[in-house]
Amino acid sequence: MATPLRVLIHGGGIGGLTLATALGRRGHTVEVAELRDELEALGVGIIQPSNALHVMREIGVLDDCLKAGFEWEVLTIADPAGNVLAEIPQPRMGDAPSNNGIPRPALAQVLGAAATAAGATIRFGVTITELTDGGEGVDVTLSDGSAARWDLVVGFDGIGSPLRTRLYGDRYVPEYTGFANWRVTVPRQEHVRGVVMGTAGQAAKALLTPITEELMYLGAVFAEPEDFRPDPEKAHEQLKERLPMFSGPVAEALAAVTGPEAVVYSRISQVTVEEPWHVGRVVLAGDAAHASTPHIAQGAAMAVEDALVLAESLDAEADVAAALDAWEARRRPRAMWVQAMSRAVLKQETGGETTPEEDELLKVGIPGAAHVLVQPY
Repeated sequence: MATPLRVLIHGGGIGGLTLATALGRRGHTVEVAELRDELEALGVGIIQPSNALHVMREIGVLDDCLKAGFEWEVLTIADPAGNVLAEIPQPRMGDAPSNNGIPRPALAQVLGAAATAAGATIRFGVTITELTDGGEGVDVTLSDGSAARWDLVVGFDGIGSPLRTRLYGDRYVPEYTGFANWRVTVPRQEHVRGVVMGTAGQAAKALLTPITEELMYLGAVFAEPEDFRPDPEKAHEQLKERLPMFSGPVAEALAAVTGPEAVVYSRISQVTVEEPWHVGRVVLAGDAAHASTPHIAQGAAMAVEDALVLAESLDAEADVAAALDAWEARRRPRAMWVQAMSRAVLKQETGGETTPEEDELLKVGIPGAAHVLVQPY
């Protein structure tokens, strides 16, 4: 549409900042309401597969991401002792690199700087307290008492999305899968020049992911009770207890973890909003609409694809309503495929019972999924 819009983005994470940059570069007035006091990012590192890096190129930050991270091309499968079983080249989308590992805080800073440079305003320590969609605009009051009218409100506010609750009540809440992710940052081993997946069959898998020249992270997924939390004084010991079958690179990485403070523990949950992802001029995107498990490394990639496609749809369509319809028509099939494939891989890797539909997905396999996801979105 020709007329610039006023857009409020609820949430300053990866998806929200990508959208702020894409819209700001197109001349729209954009404000990001972020509850945190700064662009800190919880967690360790993140994999940016080629489709995510294609989005980074489109918003002008690919070089910054590669400079802050560690570009890689090959996935290595190894046995518990570290002996190489297979080396699998990773596909590319267009001329974007295959993959980049990057610390989450570094990515947050890259995207925050890009959003600001594109003209977006990032407001910290605020959230939506009142929202009324009058059809021609959305009247919003923030927690600091400020109020304004917006042409569009976008909820990139995560798996626990307050905006989703405001739109749909308690119909869509995070579903715990029964599994949790343990991750810890350690010095990068010289031979770890791409993701190394150490596998002990269904007993355990451990991933070593390079995120800078100096750092990598060790990640592993285990079944955990929903109410389990690591002992704040013994988390590193509890992680080591779960990986006794590994020697070689994984054991070396564990040996570098001498205290609990660096261990990051997160339960793996998912959300599927089955109704339309937009109600009037308010729309949910990323994990707020379709959070998936991390098993094909596409959660953040889906969020940044959502962001870019939304910006493109607003360019192409005559009004906001048509843009949101067109956006969801493009995004829902792909995001739902990623969610289903990720859950199927989780079950396969942990010995869970799969459905016939999941068995069909698993015939594609993780390498096949990577090839599917470098196709246009």
